[in-house]
Amino acid sequence: MIARVLLSTTMLVSLCAGSALAADETPTNLGEVVVTAQKRAEKLQDVPISMEVVSGDKLSDFNTNDFKAMFKFTPNVAVQTTAGNDVIYIRGFGSPPANFSFDQAVSLYMDGIYAGRNRQAQAPFFDLARVEVLRGPQGALFGKNTPAGAVSVVSAGPTSAFEAAIKGVYSFDLKGPEVSGHISGPISETLGARLAVKFVDQDGYIENLANGRDEPQNRSALARLTLRYAPTDTFDYNLKVEYADKEVKGGLNVSSPLTTPQQPKTTRFSTQNPIGPEGTKVTSWLVSGTGNYQMGDFTLTSITGYSFFRSNIVNNFDQAVPAGGTTRNSVYNSYPEHFRQWSQEVRLLSPTGRKFEYIVGAYYDTALYRLTQLGGFDINIPGVLVYQGLLNTEFRQRSESFSVFGQGTLNFTEDLRAIGSLRYTQTDKRGHFFGRLRSGPFALRPVNARANGKLSEDNIDPSITLQYDFTPQVMAYATFGRGSKSGGFVSNTYGTTDASFRYRPEESENIEAGIKSTLADGKLVLNVSVYDTSFKDLQVSVYNSALQVYQTGNAASASSKGVEGSAAWYPMDNLSFTLAAAYQDAKYDDYPGAACLASQPITTCNPANPASAAANNIAGSPLPYTSKFSYSLQARHRFDLGEDNVIDTTIGLSGRSKYFDSDNQSPLFGRQKGYSKLDARVQYGPVDERWHVAVVGKNLTNEKTTGSAFNLPFPITAAPRAIMYLEETRNISIEAGMRF
Repeated sequence: MIARVLLSTTMLVSLCAGSALAADETPTNLGEVVVTAQKRAEKLQDVPISMEVVSGDKLSDFNTNDFKAMFKFTPNVAVQTTAGNDVIYIRGFGSPPANFSFDQAVSLYMDGIYAGRNRQAQAPFFDLARVEVLRGPQGALFGKNTPAGAVSVVSAGPTSAFEAAIKGVYSFDLKGPEVSGHISGPISETLGARLAVKFVDQDGYIENLANGRDEPQNRSALARLTLRYAPTDTFDYNLKVEYADKEVKGGLNVSSPLTTPQQPKTTRFSTQNPIGPEGTKVTSWLVSGTGNYQMGDFTLTSITGYSFFRSNIVNNFDQAVPAGGTTRNSVYNSYPEHFRQWSQEVRLLSPTGRKFEYIVGAYYDTALYRLTQLGGFDINIPGVLVYQGLLNTEFRQRSESFSVFGQGTLNFTEDLRAIGSLRYTQTDKRGHFFGRLRSGPFALRPVNARANGKLSEDNIDPSITLQYDFTPQVMAYATFGRGSKSGGFVSNTYGTTDASFRYRPEESENIEAGIKSTLADGKLVLNVSVYDTSFKDLQVSVYNSALQVYQTGNAASASSKGVEGSAAWYPMDNLSFTLAAAYQDAKYDDYPGAACLASQPITTCNPANPASAAANNIAGSPLPYTSKFSYSLQARHRFDLGEDNVIDTTIGLSGRSKYFDSDNQSPLFGRQKGYSKLDARVQYGPVDERWHVAVVGKNLTNEKTTGSAFNLPFPITAAPRAIMYLEETRNISIEAGMRF
């Protein structure tokens, strides 16, 4: 266990090119972490990409169960929390959650399988080898929809020798257990297997005063079976089957005043609505098959994937009135979804160590997505509006994409090389939308509408990198790259017609330079990078004041410039410090027709006047959900108790500066102030790793932060208020585990 804890606590990698530091017993092995960001196994410190790597053990040590918790280890990466879609942002860029059919600008890959929708991967941080976070456009090799970056999740595989482990966690604050375990090893000389399971049965951190429950309650069962078949030295095949069944009962939104800075509480009042209990139910399957065949010095790889999920989200909004008392449950909604995807990739890798090395390949996928929207209203404001009704929209989309790609590395000398990449992608989509009034005297929104569309797009994503090794321990690189994300269709906006159904693709460009260094005989690692990323036709969510709905469109342009750096220091055996930090300036360069911001005077932009709103341009305004500064600091110490037992202590501090988390960028209810969160883990156990016990504390300073916020206005409710999505508060747990 000591080696794992030491590895996990030292793998907080650089913000620029990842200082992911693999610490074994001595600090001389720093920088030996192996990644596959360029489709080959390479040392992280040799990869000319701005990336972070977090080990599976590190995630397990702090009982990380979602992206929000994982990205505290990776500055300049953020997650917007909502009741619908959680959205990943890298360097300020991501796809807003209001349009459910958005392809994400930061794509997720699970064991090589593209997962562009977050409910495709309900068990992303479960029995993992590592998570690789790649900043900037990754279109050339990763390809599909990666204009802002990519996240690659690599699960643990079968081991050459038998091993088994079980771990139990009890959270005092969430009042429930989490149990996980795995068994792994050879079945025969040619077949190995690994079975991992995880069960969670925990309450939430917000008290619902209407029913006495702590919400959101999390009940989940997860399993993954991995088989590895290697009949010869030249062929192997890995099959992974992952199943997840997750139910979240209750919501995570709370009320706050519109006229003050954010005041999130840990109580809410939410009653039953007519369309079902509040919460989320998801069932998902993810299957991947990866085969590798050695043809002399060349390697042919095939990756086949299947992904499926069925889910339903039911939202209420906190009925507690900030001034006191409660109000009517006047608005609620539901979003049943169904998705399936098949994919196939084939690639050929040339041998390394030659003057010219290359990778060539092709990729294909096809997907079906279905979304139902139910919007309910129960408004009773005598003399103003009395209305009960249920609105319904239906969306269907079929999509296909095909791409061919290649990367070549020309080694001019042992120290100087040029890397060029190119991908061509064709995307075809067909979409259908219609809306209707399910019940009620009239449609409160313009729901009776239909739209049909199809698109066929071609994109070319190139990149070029120059890399120079000043010494075996100091490397510099400079990169230019482009990325793209396909256009699509509006899936859940009332009143959508053919004219507003389709939005355009977005494109990005990135210029970056960095230095990665390992110094002082491996005791010190210093990395730094600078970048300039720009987007054209950035896909955004625009609020239409006349229709009082969100509509999807494109901002003309936006950019983000910044610097990312990291340091890791091992002053002595059993003691380490890591620091990662980032500064960025992300803003709209041109955004005509943008929704009015709260900071704009009515003479500049009047939301009640469609002509005024159409003439609005918020060029120079910051991108939402983006902090200027973010950081992560960690210290680890191991204390030997004689020759047999050890105490491992890890203390982490992470935070970010203020940012807007409402669409109208309100300086009051829509701005999350800067914060720092303190985590700690103290573990006791024997050196031979047979067992361990630990106490884990997360957010020990009990910071109350929000993932997003919006204005619930009059007359939709009799009590106008801000609705905020509260992130997890302090959580202290006890853990015990055994290995066999």
